[in-house]
Amino acid sequence: MKRRPALLGAALLALLCACAPEAARAQAPITGSLGADAEGPVISRHIYGHFAEHLGRSIYGGFWEKNAAGAYAYREDVIAALRKLRIPNVRWPGGCFADTYHWKDGIGPRAQRPTIINTHWGGVVEDNSFGTHEFMELAAKLGAEPYIVGNVGSGSVQEMAQWVEYMTFGGESPMARLRAANGRAEPWRVRFWGVGNENWGCGGNMRPEYYADLYRNYATYLNNYGDNRLYKIAGGANSEDYNWTDVLMRQAGRMMDGLSLHYYTIVHNWDRKGSATDFNEQEWTRALERALHIEELITRHSTIMDRYDPQRRVGLIVDEWGIWHDVEPGTNPGFLYQQNTLRDALIAAVSLDIFNRHAERVRMANIAQTLNVLQAMILTEPGKMVLTPTYHVFEMYAPHHDAVSLPLTLRAGMFESGGVRIPHVTGSASRDSSGQVFLTLSNLDPREAHALRLGVHGRRYGSVSGRVLTAPAMQAHNTFAQPEVVRPQPFTGARLSGDALEVTLPPRSVVALALRP
Repeated sequence: MKRRPALLGAALLALLCACAPEAARAQAPITGSLGADAEGPVISRHIYGHFAEHLGRSIYGGFWEKNAAGAYAYREDVIAALRKLRIPNVRWPGGCFADTYHWKDGIGPRAQRPTIINTHWGGVVEDNSFGTHEFMELAAKLGAEPYIVGNVGSGSVQEMAQWVEYMTFGGESPMARLRAANGRAEPWRVRFWGVGNENWGCGGNMRPEYYADLYRNYATYLNNYGDNRLYKIAGGANSEDYNWTDVLMRQAGRMMDGLSLHYYTIVHNWDRKGSATDFNEQEWTRALERALHIEELITRHSTIMDRYDPQRRVGLIVDEWGIWHDVEPGTNPGFLYQQNTLRDALIAAVSLDIFNRHAERVRMANIAQTLNVLQAMILTEPGKMVLTPTYHVFEMYAPHHDAVSLPLTLRAGMFESGGVRIPHVTGSASRDSSGQVFLTLSNLDPREAHALRLGVHGRRYGSVSGRVLTAPAMQAHNTFAQPEVVRPQPFTGARLSGDALEVTLPPRSVVALALRP
């Protein structure tokens, strides 16, 4: 049997977190500054977007589960939990699946919809019972905007143009009549539209020059109907492929609103990614070092975009990100089902902080994925669900939505393990319309607490409150048997002292603080 680290129960964890944090060892406190009165870019709530692909148990057995009568129905418990995250958008139907998906297969009476084989993910039968109407109802239930990804790889310009017409045209036309015949007289509002997915790989193995021409062709025929305005997103680069960004911006930048970027945190390599739950300190450090690398990618891709778009009209859309582990033992390798530990929570936190700090160019991001796949918010079984540590990070970070990004400087020093170095502490800050400042800080050091002293400039604050997410072990995670091993607790380790904020961060923790006038 695979060895699992012993975990303290939820009650003891609550006691640990509610008390004053562990005292920092004899070392100089981390210093820094927070510009509370600065005017920065707005952190778009769409940075906190999600991704739901037809993959494994994301849709079927996740959002869309067979009930006692044998018919599919929405998992209302899952939807209720996700609504607490204030999800701004959901990307669908893929992913790689998008460029094999023909939307007309997923409309009309369900019994008459054709079945296909999901060739990308497990070779399972896709019965198309979850299609356009079902997804749009799901988005409405979540209170989220739809982000549709159209088929470039195996589709056609006409097919994608007709899908836009079917969804958004309110007049008299063949696609509008077809929509009405399928039970929806009024058009939907659809803003975000992706023109293909990973066209350098599973979306067609194209050269950037070829895809740039294809994108221009497709974008020409994706029409705005009535007051619906499409935000057209071109399929962007894989990780360090800066040439792809350069070609796309040069040849098609004027016709796009967004350009995507995909980056997955891989601890080892694509053939052996490593266990989600059985890892050591060096693997903890390596995972966080790889997650932090996305800041370099954003900076370098943004620099290229600035060359062609100095006004920063085109958004950088990080619409697939997160940590990718080996699947859980005994599960279908094509279903990408993995557990989610405190390490994953820290990876989510540092990534979101990076997006917040680059809000002048990053306009949207979509974690992969929402349910049962990769770095999920929720894991489900029939009649059961468990909230992951990553879910709690997204809930704790919700006050950053649509707030003004503030400059945060940290002189944090470095933690080293096995020759890999990461900063002790990272974070981001924002200010909402009421003047409240929201500060998120992550102590990446798995061993030691760290004391911080931040100068708060420009405004004075009268109170500070917060919550902390931590656990006694790096590998701590929630299970169906123990669903609350990792969950937020009240935090009492912060205080205001004149124009300074003093904080003691427990090891391996995420802390969210609110400073009120």
